[in-house]
Amino acid sequence: MDIVYHIGAQGADDERLLGSLLKNRAILAGAGVLVPDPDRYRPLLRGAPAARRALPGGDELRTSLLDAAGAAAIRRIVLSDPSLLGAPGRALDRQMLYPEAEAAARRLSRIFPGDGCGFFLGLRNPATFLPALCAAMPAEEAARVLSGSDPRRLRWSDLVRRIRAADPGARITVWCSEDAPLIWPELMRAIADVGPEIRLKGSDDLLAAIMTPTGLRRLRDYLAAHAPPDAARRRRIVSAFLDKYAIAAAIEEAIDIPGWTAELVDELTRGYEEDLAEIAKIGAVTLLSASDAA
Repeated sequence: MDIVYHIGAQGADDERLLGSLLKNRAILAGAGVLVPDPDRYRPLLRGAPAARRALPGGDELRTSLLDAAGAAAIRRIVLSDPSLLGAPGRALDRQMLYPEAEAAARRLSRIFPGDGCGFFLGLRNPATFLPALCAAMPAEEAARVLSGSDPRRLRWSDLVRRIRAADPGARITVWCSEDAPLIWPELMRAIADVGPEIRLKGSDDLLAAIMTPTGLRRLRDYLAAHAPPDAARRRRIVSAFLDKYAIAAAIEEAIDIPGWTAELVDELTRGYEEDLAEIAKIGAVTLLSASDAA
């Protein structure tokens, strides 16, 4: 059996991925994939001592989750918590992203001994990730977090390599939150490990948050009348509709950090793009991308 963890990052999808998967619990269970209620496992995964005393250990939790699946034969369990790599206030330290990631990855990989392990991680341009992270904190804490890191030195590729080193046998899948509206169905299928023959609800959940209702309705009608032959064609269609019907306020990223300039934002964006190219070179790591060449 495989245990896959959706480990964040914070602000990458605001838990929409879990919400989309939960809409499909019954059909996924029929395909051998269990998506449990997060309240059943999050306290244990976060490793709090009180949770470890109050909740069953890995073997018992695994059995409990499988019992909840009833008669379905389960081959994969999907567990999700955007704080598994660390709380927002500890996401930046020692000039790195999520300095506690190695310890978290080792702990998670050992909770269910004998099962395969995989990690799913959504990334975000540091130029928007840091403002979003800070917006969720009190102003004093945000100032403290920012004061200890040079944003130009933060690299997601370093985080991915540290997770890989902590658990060399784990499979790692990453994607850009900026691509998520175009690849949402592919992302859902990747984390659930199901093919296109399984029809999933929620494939346009993210689009519903950033498109006008009229645009989304016309997109659905178009896709129903002109079924795309593959994922690449669907991405091109969705992109065209987004160009026309996206809600500007929903896709514009607020960058409001004192001292940040347009030049710095451009530098961070270029660094992010270069960083993604580095991630694509890391062995045993899958980068889901909206690029047809990916």
